[in-house]
Amino acid sequence: MIPMLQKSLKDINYKNEILSGLTVALALVPESVAFAIIAGVPPLVGLYAAFMVALITSIFGGRPGMISGATGALAVVMVSLVAKHGIEYLFATVVLMGIIQILFGYFKLGKFIRLVSQPVIYGFVNGLAIVIFLAQFEQFKNKSGVWLPQDQLMVMSGLIGLTIAVIFLLPKLTKLIPASLASILVVCGVVFATGLDTRTVGDIASIKGGFPLFHIPSIPFSYDSFMIIFPYAIILAGIGLIESLLTLTLIDDITETKGQSNRECVAQGAANIVTGFFGGMGGCAMIGQSLINITSGGRSRLSGIVAGLALLMFILFLSDYIEQVPIAALIGLMFMVSYATFEWTSLKILRKIPLADTLVMIIVTVTTVFFDLAIAVIIGVIISAVVFAWQSAIKIKALKTIDNDGSKHYQIFGPLFFASTAVFHELFTPAEDPDIVYIDFKESKVVDHSSTEAINRVTERYSKLNKKIILKNLSPDCNLLIKKAGSMMKINIFENK
Repeated sequence: MIPMLQKSLKDINYKNEILSGLTVALALVPESVAFAIIAGVPPLVGLYAAFMVALITSIFGGRPGMISGATGALAVVMVSLVAKHGIEYLFATVVLMGIIQILFGYFKLGKFIRLVSQPVIYGFVNGLAIVIFLAQFEQFKNKSGVWLPQDQLMVMSGLIGLTIAVIFLLPKLTKLIPASLASILVVCGVVFATGLDTRTVGDIASIKGGFPLFHIPSIPFSYDSFMIIFPYAIILAGIGLIESLLTLTLIDDITETKGQSNRECVAQGAANIVTGFFGGMGGCAMIGQSLINITSGGRSRLSGIVAGLALLMFILFLSDYIEQVPIAALIGLMFMVSYATFEWTSLKILRKIPLADTLVMIIVTVTTVFFDLAIAVIIGVIISAVVFAWQSAIKIKALKTIDNDGSKHYQIFGPLFFASTAVFHELFTPAEDPDIVYIDFKESKVVDHSSTEAINRVTERYSKLNKKIILKNLSPDCNLLIKKAGSMMKINIFENK
């Protein structure tokens, strides 16, 4: 174990990890403040959540290099709870949310992320890329929602262009410093040197604060309180896990490594429990910041730890300096994140993949943009499952032969399950068949209760005509399924040869 640990420590590029973590911390500031405002809570509640969730998941999570923090997907659900019941109920909900996520990981349910098909993942990342892109335009407006004056818009646009140019061109010259961090430093230098009047982080909200203090949510410890927070906790836990596990899968693909989904669920839950008790709004994985980290060279837990601790330092000691960072630099950075997040290859394959997969991809993308990430993924999974069930259902067929004794053989091909039972019934012609009929399941599989019911109905049809049915080549699990159902449905003939 120790040699492996020593090897892993030697493999870490400390410069890249630390610089990448600092870049992520800077990008977390405006995002966390914005999401706190969306949720209807003070900015520090979002910043505390970003610091704690990023730090805890980086240390204990199942995906090194992935960044977690306060997110918009959770904020849009929280706003209703805060408006109706107040911020203390939010803190209690975040704690319960964390407990649910830990249970999800403890019972190893993270493996169900495998049910999310590739078209759903494409739709998820494309929709999220569009959401990240569109969200940046809010920074072009004042607190009243009115667009900034034209001269300010022109200055911001120029600085955004400079940020993008640095991120795009610097890697062609040198990789000694992450391009994302360099772009922020260059824009800050230009603004300070020229005295340009442009919007800064401090124009959004003050990020100055103290160390978060332990605080038990001040709500009545009663059944009524539980029934208020429980529905929100379930929804938030589901959204947080879906976004985290999909981000984990995406980072797995980019880095060609394998994360641990159940461990990540437990870490996310633990982070949210701590956050709820220390005055944070909770959080989950952030695909934008995770991509900033990965593209800046962050591959280990160190970059996330640095990001969390740096964010805390910003709050405690460096708020006056961080509040002077031009928003344009961070907008440009997020524009590049949006560009990198979008799966451009998905556009090239639209005409090469099945129509159903194309529709799933488009539906998930549109739903993510206009409604909600969790709803989009659930809809995508349901559509994919229905399409798969239908395609599997119509594949069930039978090869019919007559042997020398005059008995008829039905060799079944394809899975027998709830969606294929109707087609299964149509395969048989009891009135025309001889007295002895064999049904061979060597190339098929009996999957569920609907299957055993279908077999029962077929045998009943032959039994009424005083004809004998013999079932052949059932697999052991199918055999057991038939035997268990036999006591309920009186399957007439059972013989496995």
